[in-house]
Amino acid sequence: MKKKVGEILLEKGWVTEEQVQKALSYGKAENCRIGEALLNLEICSQEQVTRALAIHFQLPFANLGKHVIPQEIIDAVPKDVALEHRIIPVARKGRSLVIALSDPLDFFALDNLRFILSTEVDCALAMPDAVDEALDDYYRLAGGYDSVLGEDAGSDEDVEFGRGDYSGEDGDANDAPVIKLVHMIIANALKAGASDIHVEPMEHHLQVRYRIDGVCQIMDSPPKKLQGPVLSRVKIMARMDMAEKRRPQDGRIKIKISGKEIDLRVSVIPTVHGESIVMRILDKDAGLVDLEKLGFHESDLKRFNRIIKRPNGIFLVTGPTGSGKTTTLYSALMNLNKPDTKIITAEHPIEYNLTGINQAEVRHEIGLDFSRILRAMMRQAPNIILVGEIRDRETADTAIQAALTGHLVFSTLHTNDAPSALTRLIDMGVKPFLVASAVLSIMGQRLIRKLCSTCKETYEPAETELRMIGLTTSEIQGQQIYRPVGCDKCSGGYKGRLGIYELLEMSSDLRDLTFKKSVSKDLRNKARSEGMVTLQEDAVRKLLAGVTSVEEILRVTHSSEFAG
Repeated sequence: MKKKVGEILLEKGWVTEEQVQKALSYGKAENCRIGEALLNLEICSQEQVTRALAIHFQLPFANLGKHVIPQEIIDAVPKDVALEHRIIPVARKGRSLVIALSDPLDFFALDNLRFILSTEVDCALAMPDAVDEALDDYYRLAGGYDSVLGEDAGSDEDVEFGRGDYSGEDGDANDAPVIKLVHMIIANALKAGASDIHVEPMEHHLQVRYRIDGVCQIMDSPPKKLQGPVLSRVKIMARMDMAEKRRPQDGRIKIKISGKEIDLRVSVIPTVHGESIVMRILDKDAGLVDLEKLGFHESDLKRFNRIIKRPNGIFLVTGPTGSGKTTTLYSALMNLNKPDTKIITAEHPIEYNLTGINQAEVRHEIGLDFSRILRAMMRQAPNIILVGEIRDRETADTAIQAALTGHLVFSTLHTNDAPSALTRLIDMGVKPFLVASAVLSIMGQRLIRKLCSTCKETYEPAETELRMIGLTTSEIQGQQIYRPVGCDKCSGGYKGRLGIYELLEMSSDLRDLTFKKSVSKDLRNKARSEGMVTLQEDAVRKLLAGVTSVEEILRVTHSSEFAG
């Protein structure tokens, strides 16, 4: 005799007797089933109700969010049939095709499918939302990538459709162990405080590296035989075209780990030994840092705060990828975020959620690029605008027009130092007089590793070391210089990073030089004569404060000389 749904939920401990009676009364009054009543009253989750229904009807439960359905199974049901009947094929058992549906009483669909497909059909029960998402993944979206499937659970235990074991046979992307392995790689990266995960096919092995505090470190890697399944699993999670292996692809993964939602920006490029994948971790909560904690010297922080409170003009932050530009700009926006100030951003992607700020995301696939969002922004009467990156003349021209018409504009450029940004804008095709008029200030920055306070030790640096960072032995008299050691609380003697900065503030002389299209060297010399502290000089200040080391300064500020 079948157990009632209410009895099953009680046995599972998901409801109380009082809640069951409340749901029964509600169902009688509203003329609905107990499952629908429990959902409407917010007593149970959709998964709890569906699992109870699966046990009631003695059907397996298909969790369409865990495993991958092989393409040959998907191909067994034509697209129009799957969409019309709202079903997903999940596996073959003997001569039968197992399909997942959300309505256990849809007997017409089963009979119709047996006739259309000319095969025996068994069914499993899945959550309605999960069925709709799977239909999107497998049938509606262009490109035809694999998605994720679930488990067979006709009783209290869930039975997995996937098979495979790391120590035994080669895996596949739909194997539960492969899914767990990829999840573990991401979870361990978060635990280690990594900013990027690199999965790199080599000739004889699959290499996994984490970028921790700006430096790549090799981790324990899966065997070469799992290269295909692991790379496929990441591409599935990032919603990429599984069939495309010759061109670069970009995607995004949203995943919950230890109750925390994490976004990963994924890049795939073909290489000699397979597709190389980089996942950049975007922790939406971790990136919001007060300006005072970014590493500014006291004098630079005062200048920075004064400049960003100007009513109009462009403030540019320059540096390579991963140098902390976005974090700096977000910190500035949070400092300026007041009820009487309207702030709009155009970003690719939105890395952190900022309360009270209007954030728009670039979507190139529909033509929504920086310049188009920026033009639309102007109709919304903002006080402050952030453009994630100026990468072409159209975006630069629009940003400059915004600055000249009373808006404060923040943006980033990929240049080596602050003065180079002025010549870069002119090289893009922006008229020199517009660059000279619109730019308020430019800040170059890098991230430098901090010495571990537990294990760092003092030492006497050689004169050649000091000379390479612009110091002499006499200049460090009475100062303690530290170097890394390494302990169980740090990564090779370093723990955490902070910024080093060079802040160029436009003056009348610098505007004249910009108007005359002077070279970067002349702009740099003029800025230094007016008090700009260079990246290396700011790093030296942190060395003398006992925060970082000589070798770290050389690595970050002029590694070419250090290597020579």
